[in-house]
Amino acid sequence: MAAWLERRFDARLTWLPYDLHPEYPPEGIRREELARRHGAGFGSHIRQLFVAAGLADSGPPDVVPRSQDALRLTELARDLGLHEPVHDRLMDALWREGLDLGERDVLRRLGTEAGLPAARLDEVLAGEDYLDRVTASTREAVWIGVTGIPGFLLDGRLLVLGAQPREVFEQAFSQLEASGPGSGRGPGGRADQEP
Repeated sequence: MAAWLERRFDARLTWLPYDLHPEYPPEGIRREELARRHGAGFGSHIRQLFVAAGLADSGPPDVVPRSQDALRLTELARDLGLHEPVHDRLMDALWREGLDLGERDVLRRLGTEAGLPAARLDEVLAGEDYLDRVTASTREAVWIGVTGIPGFLLDGRLLVLGAQPREVFEQAFSQLEASGPGSGRGPGGRADQEP
């Protein structure tokens, strides 16, 4: 979807950390446990999205990870100019390979594969580096109305939540065009945010 948005609307995406479930235990929660908690239909929407995205063979991961360490790792990558390859590698690992991004050994392997220096990566994973940044970004996203992922803040004025079909973005950009130019800046002065 990101590549399509960039091509179709000449959009510039900035991925920002959003800790969807900070209450999850470090080992995450098995999807079957979430289905027990939330009912048999839990996850059916996600499965439909997988089919629509061409990921039907892999299906959603068995474990819904606590993403805090993965988010901290992407912030390290941002500081080192490696955000895009690290972010892309983590997304492929989660959604295409079904890997558990809550596992530090998995994060270490994926991070080094994407170019992060192993020693610095180990320091971050062993401590709390970047936790304040992840927490602040999550708080800001909640303030603007983000309740799930992905969340797209378009031109700092229009929020599109969740994995949506292309038609929703076509309508959203038409609405922005009809309403005239905006500031191009989101809360906090950052442009073109996507929590």
